[in-house]
Amino acid sequence: MTYSPRVECEMRTALPASWQAVEEFFVEFRLRQAGLLDRDHSFAAELLLREALTNAVAHGCHTDPDKLVHCVLRLKSRRLLIIVQDGGDGFDWRAAKRNPAEFTDCSGRGIRILRKYANHVRYNDRGNLVAIVKRLCC
Repeated sequence: MTYSPRVECEMRTALPASWQAVEEFFVEFRLRQAGLLDRDHSFAAELLLREALTNAVAHGCHTDPDKLVHCVLRLKSRRLLIIVQDGGDGFDWRAAKRNPAEFTDCSGRGIRILRKYANHVRYNDRGNLVAIVKRLCC
């Protein structure tokens, strides 16, 4: 089934920075997007979302469940918008963009993964918020 441009889906949440909270969120995400995205778009959407949430939980909040990760997902007009923000110090995304990790490296591949599967990736100056756009065509 393909995405219909008339269908809109939005999810907003503040998750505790724990792996359990992320997995519980994915259960809801899979249910909400079922039937809205085809298989390829569903894979890309989950990969992008998982990478952004993993970075926020692991690096931004250091898996401290007392800290929150804010997430907004919006599916509208043949595009998916993902915004993830954590309360951490952020990171120097400009330096990471200039010196990307290789896909074979054990860590640091997040920016490459986001850029490979998304159409647009933007960070705030502080580096604790990422906005990801994935166009959903065909």
